[in-house]
Amino acid sequence: MDNNSNDKGRLIQLVDLSKRFCELCQTAEEYDKTEFTDHSLDLLPRIYWNFFDLQASVVSLGGFDYFSSYVDEEFYEDIRRRISIVMGADDTYLDTFIEDMQYSDTPISATISEGMADIFQSLFNFVNIVKDSEGEQLEEAFINCKEEFENYWSQTLCNLLKVFNNIKYGNHLNDDEL
Repeated sequence: MDNNSNDKGRLIQLVDLSKRFCELCQTAEEYDKTEFTDHSLDLLPRIYWNFFDLQASVVSLGGFDYFSSYVDEEFYEDIRRRISIVMGADDTYLDTFIEDMQYSDTPISATISEGMADIFQSLFNFVNIVKDSEGEQLEEAFINCKEEFENYWSQTLCNLLKVFNNIKYGNHLNDDEL
């Protein structure tokens, strides 16, 4: 990442966006399914775009230390459960991007709540590393989170967008329009 003020400003905006996503997950029970879906459809594409668009350069930083997680199993499960309750019957969906799907005779399901909790964990760590270091580890925290995005949760985010879109707009095509 270049050390110019524009990139730093974009990183600070990404921290704020990530914080808003975490707050949504932590307060999920305050929303009905429609509101939660709308907020998710607002935040998820912007999170994807920013992690896709901002580039990180480990070389310029000389690497970074391993960060411990701020999210333990109990906290993760609490977030997952809150979202599951809000999404109700719509929490489960068929996941066609699971590698084992090509070898399976039966559909493989995933849940919105687990996907959101996976993204939450990474973004919550990102936000709290920045907060606890008073911004000193902003770039290192971003590099760590971007690596997790690229290797783990970018596909999950895309899957969730498709599911939330279906909840919001449904399938408006009739069979004879296909």
